[in-house]
Amino acid sequence: MSSMKQYWLVKSEPEEYSWDDLEKDTEVVWSGVRNHQAKNNLKKMEIADEVLFYHSGKSPEIVGVATVSKTSYPDPTDSDWEAVNLKPLRKLNQTVSLKGLKADEYFAEMPLVRQPRLSVMPVEEAIFWKIEQKSKDQE
Repeated sequence: MSSMKQYWLVKSEPEEYSWDDLEKDTEVVWSGVRNHQAKNNLKKMEIADEVLFYHSGKSPEIVGVATVSKTSYPDPTDSDWEAVNLKPLRKLNQTVSLKGLKADEYFAEMPLVRQPRLSVMPVEEAIFWKIEQKSKDQE
């Protein structure tokens, strides 16, 4: 087990499962991921890792921060894949749009900017905190 907290980003179509749904449910099985790179990322998640919650679709933006509450286990919808459990930590003061990230050179190497279709991705700690700051600066 890693002693260093890791940071991640997960994507969801808000029409299918939104941040509000996560807050209402208080914990969710994050399942249905069908990409090998994303599956490998799920397997690396540890309890208490922080996860940016990203709404994809019409208005692509980071809306909140969740935490990993259960590490990787066989996806209940298909045991060839992996799932983790997530709990909401905090809603961002202001959402951070993909457009805003793409416009800022600081985020140029971020997987979200480089591989926008990947549904579960690592986030460097410095980038995670810069996004947190960006959500506060926009108030």
